Amino acid sequence: MPSVFAPLVAALPMPALLIGAGERIEALNAVAAGMFGHDGTGRHYITVLRQPAVLDIIEQTLRDGQKRTARFLGTEAGRDTTWKVTASEVATPSGRLALVCFEDMTDVEQAGQIRRDFIANLSHELRTPLTALLGFLETLQGAARNDPAARDRFLSIMERETGRMARLVDDLLSLSRVEAEERVRPMSPVPLGALVDSVVQSLAPMAQSAGITVACTLPPTEVIIPGDSNQLRQVVLNLVENAIKYGGRDRQVDIALGSVRAEPVLRGPGVRLSVTDQGEGIAEHHIPRLTERFYRIDNHRSREVGGTGLGLAIVKHIVGRHRGRLRIDSRLGEGSTFTVILPAD
Repeated sequence: MPSVFAPLVAALPMPALLIGAGERIEALNAVAAGMFGHDGTGRHYITVLRQPAVLDIIEQTLRDGQKRTARFLGTEAGRDTTWKVTASEVATPSGRLALVCFEDMTDVEQAGQIRRDFIANLSHELRTPLTALLGFLETLQGAARNDPAARDRFLSIMERETGRMARLVDDLLSLSRVEAEERVRPMSPVPLGALVDSVVQSLAPMAQSAGITVACTLPPTEVIIPGDSNQLRQVVLNLVENAIKYGGRDRQVDIALGSVRAEPVLRGPGVRLSVTDQGEGIAEHHIPRLTERFYRIDNHRSREVGGTGLGLAIVKHIVGRHRGRLRIDSRLGEGSTFTVILPAD
């Protein structure tokens, strides 16, 4: 016989079920049935829930009526999910019932994991140069005190490691500023062609040193879009710098800026800026993670060329703030193309 509480349980927006004094499920809503893959009405709750922590709080709530919480781990659409389970007493003339509700905490758990990973990665990134600096300082104070050649070599390495830490701090500050302003779309007019040309000129010495030829194709008329000039400059700078660093010596980097046209992904007019290198390319499984903070395909090579692991994360957030899109196309042995699509109005 259906429980008189069944309509109330069915109306709850979260997965919920009602357990009677006989320890059987008296009511279960459609959200919970979808979560468990079946309607467990009439079954003993142990056969439906199974996880010891959840079973314990239900047993204790049925015994003493106190509200309790636990975690329930599940899967949904191929991804792990985490739920906060609350067991509460429902007192009735015929006995004590337990209302069990499930609150989805997956996003909160993932955000917490991202924060923990970020702190761990940041600690690792800072610890490496700091350990090197401390080691060289000890050597300079001891064995190398009166050795000019060793002293000069160690000071050069210390300068490089200090510069790496400074770049890391600068990138962290940039990322923090972009995230703080991400909800506010910038609307100042930005001449994108002139900005791209300025970046190419500023990176000319770096490209020459790396043996890279930079070919820049700009439209005949200036492209002016709404945005933040400094942040868009950082996007172009980061993408072109990466192409020079990882494009391979004695090769070419192509930069192309298109004219304003209809962009289906933006549902309106937009412009495309693409940066293409002739490097080793990127394996397909790496591409979705390239914009994660501190994600590197080759840790050793990235550190050798001075990468902080934050450049593409900054690009992603800036493009997002401008309501644009970032596309990455690459194949091993065929180079890579990074395309930024920005709204033109």
